[in-house]
Amino acid sequence: MGLLTFKGGIHPDDGKRFSKDQAIQTLLPKGDLAYPLSQHIGAPANPVVKKGDRVLKGQLIAEAGGFVSAPVYASVSGTVKGLEQRFSPAGTKVECIIVENDGEYEEAEHEAAKPLEEMSREEILEKIGNAGIVGMGGAGFPTRVKLSPKEPEKIEYIIANCAECEPYITADYRRMLENTQELVDGMRIVLALFPNAKGIFAVEDNKKDCIAKLNEVVSNEPRMDVKALMTKYPQGAERQLIFAVTKRAINSSMLPADAGCIVDNVETLIGIHNAVAENRPLMERVVTVSGDDIAAPANFKVLLGTSHQELIDAAGGFIEPPQKLISGGPMMGFAMVSADAPVTKTSSSILAFKEDVVAKAMETACINCARCVDVCPSRIIPSRLADLAQRHDEEAFVAMNGLECVECGSCSYVCPAKRPLKQAIGSMRKTALANKRKK
Repeated sequence: MGLLTFKGGIHPDDGKRFSKDQAIQTLLPKGDLAYPLSQHIGAPANPVVKKGDRVLKGQLIAEAGGFVSAPVYASVSGTVKGLEQRFSPAGTKVECIIVENDGEYEEAEHEAAKPLEEMSREEILEKIGNAGIVGMGGAGFPTRVKLSPKEPEKIEYIIANCAECEPYITADYRRMLENTQELVDGMRIVLALFPNAKGIFAVEDNKKDCIAKLNEVVSNEPRMDVKALMTKYPQGAERQLIFAVTKRAINSSMLPADAGCIVDNVETLIGIHNAVAENRPLMERVVTVSGDDIAAPANFKVLLGTSHQELIDAAGGFIEPPQKLISGGPMMGFAMVSADAPVTKTSSSILAFKEDVVAKAMETACINCARCVDVCPSRIIPSRLADLAQRHDEEAFVAMNGLECVECGSCSYVCPAKRPLKQAIGSMRKTALANKRKK
């Protein structure tokens, strides 16, 4: 049987050779920590501490600001210095709680966790919500909300997104190898919420060691299976992943639950395990530090709120002044304006490059080669949509299915004219979606 996949996609240099063989190292911060109040989709969290308060590791410092929101916890013990505007990894100024780390890591007390079989569905969801778990692959959608569909009995697949298709990032790869049991236990907890569902670990076939390790651990789990995916970008995009695993297609007006599916990232499932089985709130994650300008690429388990600069320093610093810093992957990540931005719940990596190849590219006229159409996983026409976006023709853009774009960047990658197709389409798509919500 062939490998599971979707139509379209590209095969960029994956760059994983820099850090894939580097075991996860624990990194403790040295400086102050900054906790953005908005590390998730939805309403920002509301501070429950003030300047001068002493906080403990694992103490609530900001409560959820609504149903679609998530609380924030201190990852160190120390003193609250106040609220400040700081750059986020995405380059925007955000409100942050600043905590001066006292270096003692004194932890708040938490009650012992109950066995899973003694917990009700509501208790499990409450634990996940109260722990501040969100989608940690980049989207940041509050996990409690995702795991609360209107008709849970219709959910047939819980898909663990183990693809990690973005170039350079190896954080999930190391997690799958080093924390296999916690990952599987996280899946078991989610399956307890959906009695009719099967758990699928969907892994690209360039991670054969992960596939073997997962197969070994789930061999006695009748409700879990491991599926090998073709190695191709954007294999880990939610719609493409669902289609590859189930052959069910969803569009921009649907949720995965409409196709009987729920998708969770590797780091998210481990966070679920920590929250439910160990009663620990979300305070840490694994971050890859890589790129051709990093002296010693590495994978760090890092406390949320730590400055990215500390990660860079721990990885040996820059080989030379970088032309490009990226938070996340090179395809869908954000160019960083400051390495002092804090690690957040959705920070998967920081990449440093000696050259900014995008800035050096010279844009020329479209030659109508249709390469962007061939690789588009959403089966739309990027070149035409970019033209409409540049003319601000929102009505025609929507009529040509512009909202179906997943902003993966495959079109820009293959365009021989070096047109910024993804950027133009993404900008118009955000405008159209905002206007749609207003209506």
